[in-house]
Amino acid sequence: MRSYLRYFVVALGCAAATLIPPVGFAAGGGGGGGGMEVDTKPVDPDYAQAEKAIKAQKWSEAIDLLNRAATRDEKNPDIYNYLGYAERHRGNMDAAFKHYDKALALNPKHRGVHEYLGEAYLMQGNLPKAEEQLAVLDKLCFFSCSEFRELREKIAEYKQKQARQ
Repeated sequence: MRSYLRYFVVALGCAAATLIPPVGFAAGGGGGGGGMEVDTKPVDPDYAQAEKAIKAQKWSEAIDLLNRAATRDEKNPDIYNYLGYAERHRGNMDAAFKHYDKALALNPKHRGVHEYLGEAYLMQGNLPKAEEQLAVLDKLCFFSCSEFRELREKIAEYKQKQARQ
């Protein structure tokens, strides 16, 4: 039943979206300007380099870069989410949990943090805590989101592995 409701709301949203003019355009005729306005806040160069280091699995380099970015933008939950991710992959779970907690304090609805936190709990063998994060994502993602699907998949893999042991 819940999935039917989601499809109905998606269809309704799509229909409504066709009636609403895009941001930056005038609803009436004329207006000029030529295009949509986009938030052009520059990306911190250390944060951008840290993303590359993370993709290359250079955890220590990413952590150094993210710590520098955090000194300039201490209220950015994405920085702390990536710090948690890099620390977790480096094996420093205490630091990872500290950074995830900081990210959630800044943005309790940050889906990426909930996904990575759930994965961290699985690494520690704490299935109930991972499932709590999945439940949070289920509420945050009215429509299924990638963070929910990925954590759900990791939990299923974890359960299968446990069943084989």
